[in-house]
Amino acid sequence: MGRGASSLEGIALFGLHRLEEGQRALEAALRIAQRQQAKAYELRAAMSMARLWRDQGKRNEARELLASVYGWFTEGFDTRDLKEAKVLLDGLAAR
Repeated sequence: MGRGASSLEGIALFGLHRLEEGQRALEAALRIAQRQQAKAYELRAAMSMARLWRDQGKRNEARELLASVYGWFTEGFDTRDLKEAKVLLDGLAAR
């Protein structure tokens, strides 16, 4: 399975309201990205998981997960993914 496949599968399953399966797919995407040290893919999977957890009322868990991945980056903050992650993090921190 490709690096982004589980993440895309998870997002598609959410669209079909298959939340448990979608969460398992995102968890798999995170594990694969971590194992392969693919930080960009890990960030995308973490953002998807953070959005799910936010929607489930798990804001602290969502913020912790995303902050741990986002904090790894030291450059590239003008890229779309990192900009989106920052907006999501800020939204999770607000309350």
